[in-house]
Amino acid sequence: MISIRCKNCNTNIEGHPTKAKSCGCSNFTMIMNDKISARDLSQVEIISGLASKRDEKSSLALTTEDLAFQEARRNRKVRKLEFEIK
Repeated sequence: MISIRCKNCNTNIEGHPTKAKSCGCSNFTMIMNDKISARDLSQVEIISGLASKRDEKSSLALTTEDLAFQEARRNRKVRKLEFEIK
């Protein structure tokens, strides 16, 4: 889970999979699972947990065959259908 610190009130908050947790100060720093919100996000410091998420996403990169397929798919023409109106 992700751990954050509210710089406004120096409260450490850990994320929970189903509950939203908040520090309760005027910045309203809140965390739920891996989503962070606050009135002023510059007052929020991420302590731990986010670097491992980035590493997982980078290992899921597309292969060259996947990229070639997506490029060919993007270049396909759109066929227009005409309907008879009565």
